[in-house]
Amino acid sequence: MKSTDKNFIERLQQQEEDALEFIVDNYLPLIKGIAYKILSPLKNEGIIEECINDIFLSIWNNSKKFHGDSTDFRKWICAIAKFKSIDSYRKATKKVEFTSSYTDVNLEKSAEDELIMMEDRTELLQLIDLLEPVDRDIFILKFFLGFKNEDISIKLGLTKASIDNRIYRGKKKLNQKATNLKLGGSVV
Repeated sequence: MKSTDKNFIERLQQQEEDALEFIVDNYLPLIKGIAYKILSPLKNEGIIEECINDIFLSIWNNSKKFHGDSTDFRKWICAIAKFKSIDSYRKATKKVEFTSSYTDVNLEKSAEDELIMMEDRTELLQLIDLLEPVDRDIFILKFFLGFKNEDISIKLGLTKASIDNRIYRGKKKLNQKATNLKLGGSVV
């Protein structure tokens, strides 16, 4: 039996390899597009290809957790691709190599300064987790992945004005929450 539009999900859950081949043939452009959009700022094809492989491996390993039809399946693999790509981006940016000229210029940063910056970043991520899902996505795309407001509006299907308003309101909410939680500093 061969995988088709009607049976590929069931065959994937039964760990039939032809189902994975069917998924690769039909969904590779979609997954590749998501991975490239998130990882292209790294300018490293190897990381992108590795991420795409990780996405398909995750689809294979977690197929039994999926319940739904082919429309839901498309959304499910898009979510996997998005989060795997963001994870790959985070891992890659943590492994940035420092050249000797960079370290000479930044000798004034102490270990304490680095620790404070890491703690601030952790606190900011905890605060962002308190936002609505759409606002959380906007903040991650804008401030962690470096997307422009126009690109975010296209990606999320919202107007640029809506993105600008959500960023403004989100910053206000984060400042209020930081003050209420007595985390100190401001989120701007």
